[in-house]
Amino acid sequence: MNRRDFLKAGMGSVAFAAAAPVVAADRPAVKNPVDLGPIIKNYEIRTSSRQKGRAAAFFIDDVIWFLRDIARQRPKSIFDHPFMGGLKKAHDEYGLKVQLNLFYRTDYFYGMDEFTLADFPDAYKTEWQANADWIKFGFHALQEFPDYPFVNVSYNDVKKLNGMISGEVARFAGPGMYTTAVVPHWGPMSKEGCKALADCGMKVMWVSNGPRYAYDGDSNSLPYGHSFRLLNNRKSETALYWRGTRNTAINSSICCYNHLPTDLTELTRGTFKSIYDKDTGIAFKKFSNAPCLNLYPMDTIIPAFEKVRGKEFIVFADHEQYFFKDYFAYQPDYIEKILVSSKWLKKNGYEFVFIEDTVD
Repeated sequence: MNRRDFLKAGMGSVAFAAAAPVVAADRPAVKNPVDLGPIIKNYEIRTSSRQKGRAAAFFIDDVIWFLRDIARQRPKSIFDHPFMGGLKKAHDEYGLKVQLNLFYRTDYFYGMDEFTLADFPDAYKTEWQANADWIKFGFHALQEFPDYPFVNVSYNDVKKLNGMISGEVARFAGPGMYTTAVVPHWGPMSKEGCKALADCGMKVMWVSNGPRYAYDGDSNSLPYGHSFRLLNNRKSETALYWRGTRNTAINSSICCYNHLPTDLTELTRGTFKSIYDKDTGIAFKKFSNAPCLNLYPMDTIIPAFEKVRGKEFIVFADHEQYFFKDYFAYQPDYIEKILVSSKWLKKNGYEFVFIEDTVD
């Protein structure tokens, strides 16, 4: 799979492809893989007391373009933009709540016409506040590229970036709009980065999972030059793991501090449990157990949800860029997928919550 196909498959953030059996070919291409063991050792298992009954959560990664449109077009309402209008329809009809995980700025990959969160006006603050019961913004990354932006990241850089994003959200949307649940762009986050986010008030973070393997120095063991991301400013917790997904292009991947062994991960997947790390002060949880919608054709979405029917907590996801017609992997049924998913969840007795609501 070339990089364009990889991006089209929607794997530019956190991989949510359906699991396939893990075989030797799926493992990192290292000659003698050394299992490093778990990185998080000083923890306790916590069960949220805040949730009763079945709950569902939804988040969208890589969010920046619809804000750029609104800032430049200045519609009367944020819901006049079809992206937000579609989300509001899902909320009004099925009770959807959504976490919008933000880039701070657009990326040069798409051209020099830069837009940043600082360019978004505060003219819609009253409207954001009126809808704060079902919309929240979240930390994601500075911009779309490079891949793995938080591997080996420093404490100060993460704290600064979080301040940039959260500060702009407070300015244009008002208080209470910034979530304490974090989905880092591409997933892996250094221990310093985890500690910085905890010190900024973040409560829970996405994790990767499985055995951790030592990098043997062979750059061919990772795709797309990712070995150089692993090595740049390398920290001791940075290692390899394999995803075991249908997308073999990135089965060999980088993991960092926010990584759990499979047994601990499965305690949190589809439940109200989390793994609280005493060393950083943040809880870790596997957010995904249902479709990332941009990876699933419409006729496969309901069968995928049926596989997790009965779980006490279902989380599904999407990526913003697939909504836009000028994106090379545009999906015209983007909103319809959200509506179909939301309808199924409501029909099956799930109440929408924010991810942060499932952690004490």
